[in-house]
Amino acid sequence: MAAAAATAVPAAYAAPQRSPHTSAAQGIFDIRTYGAVGDGKTVDSPAINKAIEAAAAAGGGTVLFPPGTWLSFSIRLKSHVALYLSQGATILAADSPLPNATSGYNGGIYDAAEANTAWDAYQDYGHNHWHNSLIWGEGINDISITGPGLIYGKGLSFGAGPGRPANASQRPAGTAAPLVIRPPRGNYTMFQAEQPGVGNKAIALKNCRNVLFRDFSILKGGHFGLLLTGVDNVTIDNLTIDTDRDGIDIDCCRNVRVSNCFVNSPWDDAICPKSSYALGYARATENLTITNCYVAGSYELGTMLDGTYKKFAPDVPRLARNGRIKCGTESNGGFKNITISNCVFDGCMGLALETEDGALCEDIAISNITMRDVVSAPLFWRLGARLRGPQGEHEGGHPPADRRQQSHQLQHGPSHLLHHQRHPGLSHPRRQDIERLHSASGWRLCR
Repeated sequence: MAAAAATAVPAAYAAPQRSPHTSAAQGIFDIRTYGAVGDGKTVDSPAINKAIEAAAAAGGGTVLFPPGTWLSFSIRLKSHVALYLSQGATILAADSPLPNATSGYNGGIYDAAEANTAWDAYQDYGHNHWHNSLIWGEGINDISITGPGLIYGKGLSFGAGPGRPANASQRPAGTAAPLVIRPPRGNYTMFQAEQPGVGNKAIALKNCRNVLFRDFSILKGGHFGLLLTGVDNVTIDNLTIDTDRDGIDIDCCRNVRVSNCFVNSPWDDAICPKSSYALGYARATENLTITNCYVAGSYELGTMLDGTYKKFAPDVPRLARNGRIKCGTESNGGFKNITISNCVFDGCMGLALETEDGALCEDIAISNITMRDVVSAPLFWRLGARLRGPQGEHEGGHPPADRRQQSHQLQHGPSHLLHHQRHPGLSHPRRQDIERLHSASGWRLCR
């Protein structure tokens, strides 16, 4: 009893005992107050959205997810509202509609994807839609998702193809190419991203500002664990993402800090700055820092989160072991003022800077990078001439005709490798790995 008394919290500092029904007065909106059950069987997203709406109507507040499994379809974020995921809380993505079905778990569906636009052809389906997600927001500000809980995208699609039955054979249209089988990624049902009612990503934001993501984990995030498009003033800190496609995509964003994150993404990129045409105009991704992160591509889905770090067998079919940090390939707006430092690449591809769509890469500093068991070139710089976008609309870039000429020159010698990438800096990689790159491209190496 004496030991218990010595470790007890003094009454003056102890949190008062409150029922969920009285917490809103203190700015805490417990989702149980609004009907959420948390048994992993009841669909709780209607109650969660009511709690978010109540917090927004009160001028802001924190929506609390206590321990439990909160089965959900789409959750809609609002300005000035924080989500807090308690230890032991899991937001579980309900199963999407199966191919040829019109509804998913218990007749539910995810929010409809936005109508197609004239610029949808310039990037793939996942980049063009945000509302068909587990958690999404558009045109909002001052929001956060924090806490040590888990977002589990079990019922989300990683983008297996339009209306194609899961695991079905496919052949590129008009070709005699061999049939291709896309295998499942982990022991999960496959859903088709373009099908109405299907959830396609864990968290998606468009045209937002003042955003904080901290301390939570994502398991199986769908096409994107985080897709941020046109989002400014962002902090992403201490996330663990163990996923079946991209981890974090930062597209057309400004003033972003990514730190202390662990990402395992064997089938696609881990942390991926982009500058697509998804907003309908070219916008650079700029003023971005990525630091103290660990990215990997060789561990089985879920084994980073559970701590076992089980490596894939060497003969797993169609496993790219991507898992890298990459700028591009979507690059209509370009990449400016970017720092990548103190990161570890493990069993994945190397660091990539790619401008394919006509824009600049400039003022990029890379330092203190450790790589082990990389499965491709440790440094991959690409100047391409895909030029996917409206003709002439490439922020800071050369006209398309000039870019095609540069691409032709690139095929005939290394001297043009970085012709369109200005003022990059590298410090502390192994010098023998980059001496030739330096002398061929005229880079200024930071000392």
